[in-house]
Amino acid sequence: MRYAVAGTGARAGMYVGALTGDHADAGELVAWCEPNPVRSAWYDNRISAELPRYEPADLETMIVEQRVDRLIVTTPDHAHADVVARAMRAGADVVVEKPLTISEEGCRLILDAMRETGRDLVMTFNYRYSPRNSELRRVIAEGQIGRVLSVNFEWVLDTAHGADYFRRWHRLKDRSGGLLIHKASHHFDLVNWWIQDVPSRVYATGGLTFYGPDGAGAAGAGERPARGSEGRADDPWSLDISADERLKELYYDAEQHDGYIRDQDVFGAGITIEDNLGLTVDYAGGPFMTYNLTAHSPWEGYRVVVNGSEGRAELEVVERSWVEAKGAIVDPSANEVEQAEATRPKGARLVVQRHWEAARELEIPEGIGGHGGGDAFLLQDVFAPGTRPDPLAQAAGALDGVRAVCVGIAGNASLASGQAIHIADLDLGVDPAADSLEAGSPA
Repeated sequence: MRYAVAGTGARAGMYVGALTGDHADAGELVAWCEPNPVRSAWYDNRISAELPRYEPADLETMIVEQRVDRLIVTTPDHAHADVVARAMRAGADVVVEKPLTISEEGCRLILDAMRETGRDLVMTFNYRYSPRNSELRRVIAEGQIGRVLSVNFEWVLDTAHGADYFRRWHRLKDRSGGLLIHKASHHFDLVNWWIQDVPSRVYATGGLTFYGPDGAGAAGAGERPARGSEGRADDPWSLDISADERLKELYYDAEQHDGYIRDQDVFGAGITIEDNLGLTVDYAGGPFMTYNLTAHSPWEGYRVVVNGSEGRAELEVVERSWVEAKGAIVDPSANEVEQAEATRPKGARLVVQRHWEAARELEIPEGIGGHGGGDAFLLQDVFAPGTRPDPLAQAAGALDGVRAVCVGIAGNASLASGQAIHIADLDLGVDPAADSLEAGSPA
């Protein structure tokens, strides 16, 4: 199978590494679709080959000339829909990073292309594959807590990882959809998958309260340059990408070609996304969820409580216990962080308690790779589909992608209007509660 990659930023690395490593027998990389020659050259050096580079406007030409069977889409979120739809119409199947897209229009564009062409789309929700998350799915599926009645879900991003969304293109809602879509689509997919239900109504509240020039964190941050590479060495809020070899070569050295600044000031002007968010989500089958996302926590991880008719399951995950003032790994979910902390130790704990019984802690199997040990299993499903059992239905497609982003799309609409938004009122191109894409839009 012949593969090409659209978007050769940092996120492409996992897929490129798989196709030139553990999954080299699945196919070969034949081309890049990337507007910045420095970034594509970085990957050329990594794989010791010089692949042809095509501009985004020449995507169709690339697919035809290079006989591309499958396109891996790791572009910025706002470009997903256009790239996916054009690739399918040019004759390629697609593997797309989360989120599927950031808007109703994007959903329709992708689904229309799928229906017209019959092409396949694989959605890469790697958190489904993390053993701690799949164990919670198994607990619910086996009926250990009875029928699901409600979910409480809190996700906290720390002052290294959370702050990073406010340095890069993600800080602009028209490019990322905000954290309700870019980040939380992971989380909404988990809940949809855990409880095997479909969201029906969303009410959201929140705002930009910590970052930005008027945020609560700005007052103590002092005077600041426009970017981290021009800041003080001891500034905990700055990321100097010129001091990191990989970031320097992928972004700092590439600025001359596209002007993209990867290390903007988190307290600078122009941020249009929120850093504190709360949602109430109703599900078609009756349960509801309360959800909270904080992007400036001193530790990173998540807590999930699933209340059932016969008991309760609780999952607590600490991905980083605390953040060093300087030199912290940006994303502890993708890169292992070694820490010794007694009060809030790193790790995961899954506890199940049925009515009139003592609580019991369940053993969580070991995973492989980043994102809670799920990346290796995800890559197997992407590049060697059908070669491993999938009793929990971890593999995801376009309809799963729509069901995840529709919560964020409705949440953004609710933030704008102050009203609860019914999913059925969104024009997504399919009813998320439908069994298949062929069902079309809700009446």
